Amino acid sequence: MLPWLLCAALAAAALALLIRLRLLQHSLDGIADQLGARLSTDTNNPVFLSTRDPHARRLAAELNVRLKELRRLRQRYENGDRELKEAVTNVSHDLRTPLTAICGYLELLERGDKTPDQARYLALIADRAEAMRRLTEELLRCAVAASLEDGLKLEPVDLNAAVEEAVASFYGALVEGGITPRVSLPEGRVVRELDRAALSRVLGNLLANALKYSGGDLEVVLAPEGVLTLSNAAPGLDEVQVGRLFDRFYTVETGRGSTGLGLSIARALTERMGGTISARCEAGRLSVALRFPEAR
Repeated sequence: MLPWLLCAALAAAALALLIRLRLLQHSLDGIADQLGARLSTDTNNPVFLSTRDPHARRLAAELNVRLKELRRLRQRYENGDRELKEAVTNVSHDLRTPLTAICGYLELLERGDKTPDQARYLALIADRAEAMRRLTEELLRCAVAASLEDGLKLEPVDLNAAVEEAVASFYGALVEGGITPRVSLPEGRVVRELDRAALSRVLGNLLANALKYSGGDLEVVLAPEGVLTLSNAAPGLDEVQVGRLFDRFYTVETGRGSTGLGLSIARALTERMGGTISARCEAGRLSVALRFPEAR
């Protein structure tokens, strides 16, 4: 009789242990689900549990402390990032007025009589003033692009039409620069979920980059898979320089009038829309590939 009672007691203890383990597993799964939800959304709701297990409750309490600290740091970062964008915008606006006045006075001085040395110094000043004006404009555009990142409106966009429109808007500048673009588009429409304004900015920056670096040609190819490739001869570039083209403020000597922000802005907006952008250089030819996968 005693062995049967002992077996029954052991079976009951094992069953109780299995139930407790099952409840603990359920609690941990609940913690994992809630943690994922709290990290993906902006909420102050804590992680809560229905179990009375002290270890699980201690884990939930520690997670709530860390989540509270993470929310504080995130809010601090967002406030600082917003203030930085506003400061860049304000500084850019404030610089435009005196720079415009400086350029205007330089034009007046250039019309008058001057010695060769004075003409040379005025040319140097005008060149530096124009460089500052371009940089100011790019900083302002960078701030505008950052504001676009904060409020992207994704909708179905016809990439075929977007590429045609972008090339058409740059066609005059390209031809004036001795570049006749060759455009290849698929017969079927390539539609992706994108922000129209951001996409227009990306394509404009890529074409402006081609205008700066091209050795006299430009080929624009859109594949049915949603890959847009812009390639051109770029004898002044090498693999090291190409690897840094998307770095902010990076310029190379062959980039005429470049501030180093255009491709950086293009990359930021592309990634914000779920795409990727890359560049490579082979046999003196630069290729920039823009990829937008289909929405899942």
